[in-house]
Amino acid sequence: MAVYTHLGAEQLAELVAAYDVGELVSAKGIAEGISNSNWLIETSGADGTGARFILTMYERRIDTGDLPFFLGLLDHLSAKGCPVPSTIHDCAGSAFRVLDGKTVALIEFLPGVSPTRPTAQQAQAVGAALAQVHLAAADFPLTRANTLDAEANARILEDCGEDRLAQIDPALPAALQRARDLAAHLPSDLPASIIHSDLFPDNVLMRGSTVSGMIDFYFACSDAMAYDLAVTHAAWSFDKSGSCYDAAIGRALIDGYQSVRPLDAAERNALPILAQGACLRFVASRAEDWLDTPGDAHVTRKDPMDFVRRWDFYDENGQQVFA
Repeated sequence: MAVYTHLGAEQLAELVAAYDVGELVSAKGIAEGISNSNWLIETSGADGTGARFILTMYERRIDTGDLPFFLGLLDHLSAKGCPVPSTIHDCAGSAFRVLDGKTVALIEFLPGVSPTRPTAQQAQAVGAALAQVHLAAADFPLTRANTLDAEANARILEDCGEDRLAQIDPALPAALQRARDLAAHLPSDLPASIIHSDLFPDNVLMRGSTVSGMIDFYFACSDAMAYDLAVTHAAWSFDKSGSCYDAAIGRALIDGYQSVRPLDAAERNALPILAQGACLRFVASRAEDWLDTPGDAHVTRKDPMDFVRRWDFYDENGQQVFA
């Protein structure tokens, strides 16, 4: 989440009036993240008791033609009991609207706090919730290709160029050849469903050790479920810099997942290389965002080297980690 576009109070009030949610009371921009503009919206509520929502304006890396997939997925998972926010449809029944040429959607606000220092109990609950999503999405009628697979991520790094990558960190250009090699060896025949593919702690809301919300499904796609588990493992099991691995978190996450959906032998054997592929994904996206984010955007750049260090760890220790 982030704020790239600034909307005035009059624009926001007019937009909120298109929904049966009462009148606009307040709106606060949300600065975290890198891809869309987001606001926490408070209204008087349809019944006058007050209500809160998330307003999202789609800015970068998202094809608005995919919105029926993204927003329909939220409604599908929510209806199946997953801790996922549903979309708020406007008075005409539409899940999204266009404002000043940009597409916006109003999303249910879910209570909870994103953990900054996850516990093993929280990681186990997240693993179980991720497996629940994978199973619930099995009969979702729409599909979407993974546009950020390993080959695409290798191309992103190539497009950044060695010289520009070196401006971020002198060691970063070495990821180019590693990316090409990894893309050629990732498995492509593992059990698949709709995956989240971006389940960092800041995309999970918790109340104690209970998952109260899983948010930001805007990279969701059809791909291997074990890859999604590997992405989540890389996102949850390290400190921010990627320098320290927390084995208790990593084990709890996988145990929680398997308590709902056991992995088959092929998936388990593939986890070490899938985890490297997960790291490549964030090395590439962070490098691209670092170089392309406007200087006046209210966004904190994220260091791709944090995931180079994770990549190195999985390359050296993956077999033991996932044994």
